[in-house]
Amino acid sequence: MTAPATARKVPMLRSILRWPKKAWQWLTRMRTALVLLFLLAVGAIPGALLPQRSLNAANVDSYLEANGTIAEIYDKLGLFDVFSSAWFAAIYVLLFVSLIGCILPRSIDHWKALRKLPPAAPKRLDRMPNHITGTVDMPAEQAQKEVSSRFRRWTGGSTEADKDRAGKWSYSAEKGYLREFSNLVFHLSLVGILVSVLVGRMVYYEGQVIVVAGSDNSQFCNTAVANFDSMRYGPTFDGTTLTPFCVNVKSFNADYLPSGQAVDFRSEVDYAAGDDALKPTEDWEHTTLKVNHPLTINGDRVYLQGHGYAPTFTVTWPNGETRTETIQFRPDDLTYFLSSGAVKMDPPAGMYPDLQERRQNQLAIQGLFAPTAEFSGENNALLSSRFPAMDDPAVAIDIYRGDTGLDSGTGQDIFTLSQTQLHNGSLQKLDRVNLHQGEDVTLDDGTKISFDGAKEFVNLQVSRDRTEIFVLGFALLMLISLVGSLTIKRRRFWVRVTDLGDGTSRLEIAGLARTDSAGWGREFNRVSEELLHLDDEELDEEFDQTDADWDDWEDELDRELARERRDGEITDGDSDTDDNK
Repeated sequence: MTAPATARKVPMLRSILRWPKKAWQWLTRMRTALVLLFLLAVGAIPGALLPQRSLNAANVDSYLEANGTIAEIYDKLGLFDVFSSAWFAAIYVLLFVSLIGCILPRSIDHWKALRKLPPAAPKRLDRMPNHITGTVDMPAEQAQKEVSSRFRRWTGGSTEADKDRAGKWSYSAEKGYLREFSNLVFHLSLVGILVSVLVGRMVYYEGQVIVVAGSDNSQFCNTAVANFDSMRYGPTFDGTTLTPFCVNVKSFNADYLPSGQAVDFRSEVDYAAGDDALKPTEDWEHTTLKVNHPLTINGDRVYLQGHGYAPTFTVTWPNGETRTETIQFRPDDLTYFLSSGAVKMDPPAGMYPDLQERRQNQLAIQGLFAPTAEFSGENNALLSSRFPAMDDPAVAIDIYRGDTGLDSGTGQDIFTLSQTQLHNGSLQKLDRVNLHQGEDVTLDDGTKISFDGAKEFVNLQVSRDRTEIFVLGFALLMLISLVGSLTIKRRRFWVRVTDLGDGTSRLEIAGLARTDSAGWGREFNRVSEELLHLDDEELDEEFDQTDADWDDWEDELDRELARERRDGEITDGDSDTDDNK
């Protein structure tokens, strides 16, 4: 007969429902977690070797232009946006779930093991790796009390003769439970770190801003996202939770060796938070900002990330009006700080009433700046820098007139002129000159451009992560618990008391270290000395009597376990904490 359709569907449904369970079991294996961790490490390699758009989009564009097809393949694979790509996020999420699925069940197992009492004494104590038998001059009851008193601070208890495997009174004691507790804390601390990092990435913000020290624009206020030059933040950040404070960068100083190597950076700053920022800057708090020594203001940290130079140019127009611009140049050489940049200026409104005509007469300057100039080449036309300190500043600049493209509605790099405007002829080159501090050049229409020197700028980073204290706490807790799990030893004692009937008792003592037994023998000897009332020489004699059997105790124990399995006393599913073991 043909089985009903519903009967055929039930096994199929069970087979389908079995797949999620198998997938979960596969995902929560420690082997799978290690594979995912390896994949995460491999996936992060392109993020370290290739330029990333989140850090410098211009470098990515340059890489694409220079490397052609292979760079386009990298781009399609998301290798220029590794840490925000879908495949990297998938690996991270799978690793997160895998670790949680691995750690939490194991933590429960550790907790259960932590609450277990030690097993009763085995029938054959002489099978244990540490074993000694001796006689004490006291009745059995007194010996039992002494054994119980000796192990009163250990976890364990006595087993009466009618329940003991050998039919005699015995005592089981165990110490070192903190090892399992440390293991439990270690696993939970790892989960805490993962959760803290995840939450922190959701709520953090981190912004960078360039501030010219000692200038009219030396103040920065953390009051709006628009005040930053660049900013990164978590998905829950909406821009309204910035901590209000202001920083005034008064000066920047650097010390260099004769070779040009920097040995110290420091910036003198004034700061105020909240309503105190409304006070004059003379009433603000003062501090010295150094590398790796951030300023903390109401939970936000202000880091000194870098520095550079901002040349100052003054333009005097034919009608006598002047305009001075101080703008940062990008350090291309981080050793001697040869820097490149651009300056864009509109002419005075009164010179060109027509807006279109005014736009066609904008001035643009693009070139190099050297803090300590060194000219070379034909007619000393090539500028380079021979020292990072500003000892002899100079610039090598190209001067343009025309439409700079600032009103085109598209963003421009502040360090270069628009290549589109240069190529389509909107900007016409007027002159190329080298200027030392205090020198000037006059253009064809009488406009004079002078180089007035330079100021130093600092790159500040403002960051806030409300979970970093939790990450630190869990990391310290994980480290402490790891030390505890590696140094604390879980060990057991079994003592069986036999009444000899003449006022004496025989004590059979056995011990077992559940983990590494290094150093365990000394403790076993010490406890045995106390229970048997022996000195070191007598204890050595007792051990000499049993040393002959210790070499093959493992083989004998294996044969004993095989016999008990054959007789059905224990099963293969029993754990290593089984009483028979």
